[in-house]
Amino acid sequence: MKKEFILSAFITLAFLSLGFLLLHYELVGYGVSFFVFLPFSLGYLLGRSTFRKLSLYGLVFSLVIFLLLLLIGELEGMICLLMAIPLIFLAIAFGAYFAHLNRRSNNIKKEDDLLKSSIAPFLLFIVLGFSEKQLVNDQRQVLKVSSEITLPYTPLQVYDAIKHVDTLDAEKPFLMKLDLPVPQKCVVSEEKVGGLRTCYFERGQIIERITELEKGRILRMNVIDYQLTGRSWLGFEEASYTFEELKNGGCRMIRTTTYTSVLYPRFYWQPLEKIGIEQEHEYVFNNLVKDLNTKYGR
Repeated sequence: MKKEFILSAFITLAFLSLGFLLLHYELVGYGVSFFVFLPFSLGYLLGRSTFRKLSLYGLVFSLVIFLLLLLIGELEGMICLLMAIPLIFLAIAFGAYFAHLNRRSNNIKKEDDLLKSSIAPFLLFIVLGFSEKQLVNDQRQVLKVSSEITLPYTPLQVYDAIKHVDTLDAEKPFLMKLDLPVPQKCVVSEEKVGGLRTCYFERGQIIERITELEKGRILRMNVIDYQLTGRSWLGFEEASYTFEELKNGGCRMIRTTTYTSVLYPRFYWQPLEKIGIEQEHEYVFNNLVKDLNTKYGR
């Protein structure tokens, strides 16, 4: 029985390590084959074992160890792992359930050789992963996320407060308290079209070139370079602020982030990406309110 646990733990760690290695060398992508088929295969394979509970315990044990190693080695961030875990565990659960149905319907009692049985699923994962990458061809989905805030200040006052921020220090949304990148300051080199605006984070920076500028109305920038560790699957294309004067003298500011993603399946990842970007916007808004209140005494 102990042998069953050790063997399943070894197979799981081997599957995940080899899969991540293929991902690292871009032989497979961040797609259905990696996030769904690979964990489903593990669940199905180990769910067929005679000592199913021990095998699945070994699977979960190795999965937790693998995720911790990714975190400790800074190969992936906490937010990335937290986003992926529900999808991975769901795929494992479905795999184990289908294995259970298969054993019961076919009245299978003979114990399989787990090592020999694991070869075909992993080879199939490689084929599917390679095929998926060729079909998708790293087509990054270009998406937009917008957030807005209404402020009791003029559009010009809001514009002046957001264009250049010496220090961002406000209440952090929940995901930022975990691992979401935290901006520290944004500096404008020249306040004109063609000028650069650099936003510094705790681990990296985003450099933007101003493409459209009308004080108190619009500030639009193309992202020309970004260096944020552990997020090669997410890219940034454009950032913009628009300012609308309200009848009561206040201002409605809309922040829009245009980003790219190579994560699949999209129905799962897109809502999570949206939440993450909205939390970044919320932090900037919190700091903006603090700076405006401090400067204008409200």
